Amino acid sequence: MSFFISDALAQGAEGGQAGTLELILPLLLMFGIFYFLLIRPQQKKAKEHKSMVEALNKGDEIITNGGLLAKITATDDNFLTCRIADNVEVKIQRHAIASVLPKGTIKNL
Repeated sequence: MSFFISDALAQGAEGGQAGTLELILPLLLMFGIFYFLLIRPQQKKAKEHKSMVEALNKGDEIITNGGLLAKITATDDNFLTCRIADNVEVKIQRHAIASVLPKGTIKNL
């Protein structure tokens, strides 16, 4: 049994140098996976939403995050005036827009 103990002591003396690399490598690998699977797609989606919101004009048909279907009647820096029914207009913040619909969608509903 004494030959097992001597091998373990000898191995412990050499393992100290590679320990820091063995600890840092899995952390770097996990960060890389998180970046490509979570962070990068979220940044891409935020950039697309920002460009969509900046491109909104009078006459566009939209869906809000709350589910309202509306047609833009006037634009401002931060708010949009939208018609949701005959003689019913509401002001909506620009960043509360979920998506832009194709022209003529509201007439078909």
